Amino acid sequence: MKIAHLDTGQELRGGQRQLLLLAAGLRSRDHDQLIVCPKGSAPESRAQQQGFDVHSLQRRGFAPLPDIAGLRRKLRGDGFQILHAHDGRGQTVSALASFGLSVRRVGTRRVTFMPSGLGRILALHRLQYGPFCDAIIAVSRYVRDLLMHAGIPQSKIEVIPDGVKIPSELPKDAARSDARRRWDIPMDAFVIGHAGAFTREKGQDILLEAFLQVSGSVPHARLLLAGEGRLRDSAPIVDLLRKAEGRARVLDWMEDLTPFFAALDLYVMPSRSEGLGSSALLAMAYGLPVVASRVGGLSEVVEDARTGCLVSPESPVELAHAVVAAASNQESRRHFGTCGRERAREFSDDIMVHHTEALYRRLLAAAG
Repeated sequence: MKIAHLDTGQELRGGQRQLLLLAAGLRSRDHDQLIVCPKGSAPESRAQQQGFDVHSLQRRGFAPLPDIAGLRRKLRGDGFQILHAHDGRGQTVSALASFGLSVRRVGTRRVTFMPSGLGRILALHRLQYGPFCDAIIAVSRYVRDLLMHAGIPQSKIEVIPDGVKIPSELPKDAARSDARRRWDIPMDAFVIGHAGAFTREKGQDILLEAFLQVSGSVPHARLLLAGEGRLRDSAPIVDLLRKAEGRARVLDWMEDLTPFFAALDLYVMPSRSEGLGSSALLAMAYGLPVVASRVGGLSEVVEDARTGCLVSPESPVELAHAVVAAASNQESRRHFGTCGRERAREFSDDIMVHHTEALYRRLLAAAG
């Protein structure tokens, strides 16, 4: 198959990493692929490093006409069969660039917010994902239900969760020691971690507030936050870090999270909203117990009392109680970690690639 992937993000976040993970899996199955992304973006750089053909979008903005025309010429001239948009703005570009062409159009929906106000009145989701899209991939049942509520026919929606690479083995004690020395963490500390972009929906402020309460009961607790984003240096985050008095610290985002996971005893996902929660899945793949908010698709990933614990969103008190309980019971942490690794295998990247490829084939077969 000839497949073009389209994403308009400037940064290399979860959705862009999933695109590259999918493209790598499809390449191993001998499919011809093109990655369409903004010029000078992190996804463009990473795609080129990984040896993919790249078509760069030259201009910023909602849907610049020269970029749409250029992509249309590329799709038609090279005979692409599938155009897969991996973000909302990309879906708009996809619809405009492919109008009237025989290419099959796929859109992936990872986020949980829906149009409000004028956008809802104009039914933007039905326009965006309706006549201009042949299939929509929802990363969770929760996202599927949101799309259906917005008026998208269920027959167009395919639930295919994001995938994770399962490490062949868990980090050894030496890796744990090296990671803790790297970040000046005592070997006997109870280390809590979270990785994600600093945005409001990820809830790092909630985790920091909970951590300040945890510290009173678990004085040897430490917190590592890995990520970047516009709220990282915001006044509320900086103030909460100051109150933690050096027991919590922010790390730059790491391409390889293995050392980060090796240092941890517990992974926390304090999200206010979440389409799926692939970083929780990755933590589970590394054998870590997870405490997560009961929001969005997270409850489809974390099994309460089996792979970890689910708590009410926006409740630092409840989150703190769950963390203290985990800190006090090493045996339950080991059990949750073992079950979590088994659970993560159900979301492996191979499974995600297989189901996406099968969807592409069905669309082409239906088109004759």
